[in-house]
Amino acid sequence: MNLASTRCIIFRRISQFCKQLFDNKAAPELETPSLEENGLRLDIINRDSHDISRRQISENALKVLYRLHKSGFKAYLVGGGVRDILLGLEPKDFDVVTNATPDEIKKLFRNCRLVGRRFRLAHIVFGRDVIEVATFRGHHGENSDNISKSNAEGRLLRDNVYGEIDEDAERRDFTVNALYYDISDFSIRSYGGGIDDLHARKIKLIGDPETRYREDPVRMLRAVRFATKLDMQIEAITAAPIKSLAPLLADIPAARMYEEVLKLFFAGKAQANYQMMQDFGLFAPLFPQIQGVISEFPKGHAAKMLNLVMRSTDERVNQDKPVTPAFFYAAILWYPLKQRADDIALESGLPLYDAQVAAMGDVMEEQCRTISIPRRFSTPAKDIWLLQIRFERSQGTRAFKLLEHPKFRAAYDLLLLRGEAEGGHTAKQASWWQAFVEGDEAQRNVIAKSSNKAGGNRNRSATQRKRKRKPAAKSPDTSAE
Repeated sequence: MNLASTRCIIFRRISQFCKQLFDNKAAPELETPSLEENGLRLDIINRDSHDISRRQISENALKVLYRLHKSGFKAYLVGGGVRDILLGLEPKDFDVVTNATPDEIKKLFRNCRLVGRRFRLAHIVFGRDVIEVATFRGHHGENSDNISKSNAEGRLLRDNVYGEIDEDAERRDFTVNALYYDISDFSIRSYGGGIDDLHARKIKLIGDPETRYREDPVRMLRAVRFATKLDMQIEAITAAPIKSLAPLLADIPAARMYEEVLKLFFAGKAQANYQMMQDFGLFAPLFPQIQGVISEFPKGHAAKMLNLVMRSTDERVNQDKPVTPAFFYAAILWYPLKQRADDIALESGLPLYDAQVAAMGDVMEEQCRTISIPRRFSTPAKDIWLLQIRFERSQGTRAFKLLEHPKFRAAYDLLLLRGEAEGGHTAKQASWWQAFVEGDEAQRNVIAKSSNKAGGNRNRSATQRKRKRKPAAKSPDTSAE
């Protein structure tokens, strides 16, 4: 740093101290004078002008940073880890960038494994803790297809182009993620006005929004997720192309979308993310079946169910209760399943139970075209669906046996949501089961026996009616003989 810059900082601090002394309202000035590098603004914030301490960084991340640095490589903590510490949040993970190539990183760490095809990454494994290390990304030139490649829509299929830190910053998505903590001198490098946008609580894309979204359409979902997670606003220019480009999400691999859905709906911001996704048209490409039902009946049961599921998921996350994708998908796909089962029953004449069994495979297979749901979640989701029919058939003493089913609790929770969304007969059914579940042993026996008496009379009448109809159906054949 030159002498003029040093004097500028000294005078600024004296001025700041005096202002605080007399006004007691001034906020500390964090940044040194801005520099311009490769067209992207760079602000360097010295160690004594920011609040990040190494005590806030995981021990394993520090091990990786120090080893890279001592081996002669540049090493930076980058992105969400830096951003969250500056915002006073606890980072969920710590990512590292360096000028070392993946092969060089692997030589330094025996506990390293290389992953990814679209962009090669190194995972340094410390038991359950994984530190992700990426090589600085560079700009695309005339490279061969095995280094970089994009499709006709502009989506990057391969991105193994390495460069310097300034190029890497330009390749990042949002300015609030273009923050680098330098382990060599503990300063922060802020690109594109990232530190200012952090203070202004603004989500701003680096580069031309349409081009960047076409490179990776998932950035549209990330914009929504960061806005709700960090309580920020998406800048108007950044938001403008999202609605028209939302259909590009349909081309993203289903396995990748599964991970994105977990981040969107299982972090305590499901309801806010759902509403914003609907505003931008981002929900339909991920969940075309449920969107189809909602579009047909905007104020119907399915729309109510979605809001209830999102609210319920947020409540459980915020209360540190477990949440599972099996219940989530069973709940939001219930009405597409019901619609498909009704269609099958009408077309084939199958009983409702058999029609629902047939519909389950169709609905789950269709959903897996956009979001790859692992079998460990899709199979329990089907169990939850089947139990919805058994709830109606098992009121009475058979309820005790159903209570022992491994997926009873999840299915019961779905029944309660259905009762709230539908009202009427379903609400009465949910109320019966709620009284049964929450009652003690004696109360359950009373409830079950009273239900048996009422249900037994109805079943007996139904049987008698069936027996009377059988001879009537055969009489024409008898007379013919």
